[in-house]
Amino acid sequence: SSAMYTPSHTHPLHTMANTNPSGKVSLTVQLVPATYEYLKKMTLRESDALRALRETLAAQPHAQMAASPDEAQFLAFLLPLMNAKKVIEVGVFKGYTTLAMAAALPADGKVVGLDVSDEYVSVARPFWKQAGVQDRIDVRIAPASDSMDQMLKDGEAGTYDLVFIDADKNNYDVYYEKGLQLLRVGGVVAIDNTLWDGRPAGEEKDFDEDTKAIHALNTKLRTDERVALSGLPLADGLTLCRKL
Repeated sequence: SSAMYTPSHTHPLHTMANTNPSGKVSLTVQLVPATYEYLKKMTLRESDALRALRETLAAQPHAQMAASPDEAQFLAFLLPLMNAKKVIEVGVFKGYTTLAMAAALPADGKVVGLDVSDEYVSVARPFWKQAGVQDRIDVRIAPASDSMDQMLKDGEAGTYDLVFIDADKNNYDVYYEKGLQLLRVGGVVAIDNTLWDGRPAGEEKDFDEDTKAIHALNTKLRTDERVALSGLPLADGLTLCRKL
């Protein structure tokens, strides 16, 4: 039938959409608070080790620094689509996303985790072992920029499938540039916190140093012809850059 569907009642989102110039509401989860919990309930699939690690982290200081479980699951979902075997994670923290990605790789895959704090990383190691993926995770404790320089010196340019950046914001551009060199064509740089609690959308005069760095990289990515670009309102903003 060519008849158009007409809803039998007016949903609150439809009413709200009328106030949006584009005619669309992009963030249902923002408008209806219970939606995000529903989304996680319906789609989140955590292994026992992942869930145990998340629950451990939730009870510790700086819990908000860990990636959200749906974001980690999204990254893990991407890897088999790319036939990925080699991943760099810039900023391991307590290893939740590390575990999710390592579990999504084949047995001969590797996540090279770069961090400056073995104290934080050590929290994750028992859970990596519980999941049986500790041999797929290679942690290097040193400034990430130095580790990436060493990887380039070792001839690893163009050999990685995905680089996930979630570390000190002032060095985001450095990590992006080195990550791009280490990626194969078709590989992806995934950059976390690109919405940074909405601060980059505010007045530039109010930006702190971290917000300035994120906004500068977002501005650069907008016209960077070396990559295809997609920005997702996932977690605190996830920007995907596919190397052309």
